[in-house]
Amino acid sequence: MTMAEVPLLFWVLFHLMIIGLLVYDLLPKKKEPTLRRNILWSALMIILALSLGGYVYLNFGQEEGMKYVTAYITELALSVDNLFVFIVIFTYFGVPFARQHKALFYGILGAIVFRAAFIFAGVALIENFHWVIYVFGAVLLYSAYKLLKGGVEATKPGDNAVVGFAKRFLPICEDYDGDKFITKIDGVLKCTPLVIVLLVIETTDIMFALDSVPAVLTITGEFFTAYTSNIMAIIGLRALYFVVAHAMGELKYLSKGLALVLAYLGVKTFATFFGIEVPMLWNMGIVLGTIGFFIVLSLAFRDKEAAE
Repeated sequence: MTMAEVPLLFWVLFHLMIIGLLVYDLLPKKKEPTLRRNILWSALMIILALSLGGYVYLNFGQEEGMKYVTAYITELALSVDNLFVFIVIFTYFGVPFARQHKALFYGILGAIVFRAAFIFAGVALIENFHWVIYVFGAVLLYSAYKLLKGGVEATKPGDNAVVGFAKRFLPICEDYDGDKFITKIDGVLKCTPLVIVLLVIETTDIMFALDSVPAVLTITGEFFTAYTSNIMAIIGLRALYFVVAHAMGELKYLSKGLALVLAYLGVKTFATFFGIEVPMLWNMGIVLGTIGFFIVLSLAFRDKEAAE
């Protein structure tokens, strides 16, 4: 399926929906979003994403629909695991819980731009240099190893090179000023520490993209399904972050399941070199089944882990 096969009206409506959701998310709220509201908003985003999957299924066939759902669930699961890193970042820099929304919003906005660029470049590389898919496979195997070895625990926001760069070249004040990125002190404009937090989130997300984009591109080489599934997984992360923050520790084993998924996708990629193709239905079942199993496992043993 080429981009030319996708109606222009779809692209217009899809991006209008994304822009509308982003604008609504940025609008000032009379009350701080509650856990219930964030859960409902996250559920709405998932329903919208799966509805789009239904559109893909009906208009482009069963296999493309399965690719979309598999890519979406994989990206969403990877994003949930990455949200724990965002929690580490906010905790490290001492950002008040009520002031995290704006930094998350712009972080997600940047993630959308970077993912779109990475996916476009990745699809172009695969179409012109097929052997690049094996490089992606190697990246996935290495990413699986990293997740099994440490994952979130190994993350040290203070070691981010951007932090040193920002402190050296930007006029950073010591204290936060609400959720402002720029403030005026004694008539002089200065960056608040929230600027550093945003820079760390953006650079960290670029590193995440080096894991998740190859994962999506080994599931589907089509720009349409790779792009839409990725964007739909990212667009609801702001609300999902606060849900995850309240449920910290509930998905203790998710990273292990994701490591197996990435390892499987990496091995599957190299298997194609020997002419071994995994049917799309099996592929979807293995990916979704593995993620689902480790989510259930995490929930089943959450009380024991909390007690320890």
